[in-house]
This record gives sequence, structure tokens and C-alpha cells, in this order.
Amino acid sequence: MDDASLIGLMGRVTGTVGPGLVGEVIVRVRGGAEHFLAHPADGTARMEPGTVVMVVEHLPPRTVYVTSAYDR
Repeated sequence: MDDASLIGLMGRVTGTVGPGLVGEVIVRVRGGAEHFLAHPADGTARMEPGTVVMVVEHLPPRTVYVTSAYDR
């Protein structure tokens, strides 16, 4: 999977994402759902489990930077 194919996809936080934390999100991709390590895109936001997020950057193989889908 190339970097651009995850950007713009929606996911859901499964482990708190925030400053100083390595959170976790689940993203529907390749016909299934996969877990990725996640960081806040702005470096300061805190997103609790259940928050719908959008992937704005992907660092292979399993790290993404996300923003809340509702802050857009």
C-alpha cells in the first residue's frame, strides 16, 4: 500500500490519541479493517476512543497522523 492510499480515509480511535501518547486507530482498507499507531496531526489535540478521525499522513508501515473528522 502506498502512502497516498491511506490519506483521506476515515477511521475510529480505539486507543487515546494525544500529545505524548501513541494512540491507535482502526481504518477500513483493502476490504477489511486494520489497526494503525496514531498521533495527532497538529501535535496538540486529544482524541478519545470512539472519535471519528481522518488520516492526513501515513508513515509506513503502520503509523498515521490523524485529525478529528468533525473539526474540518
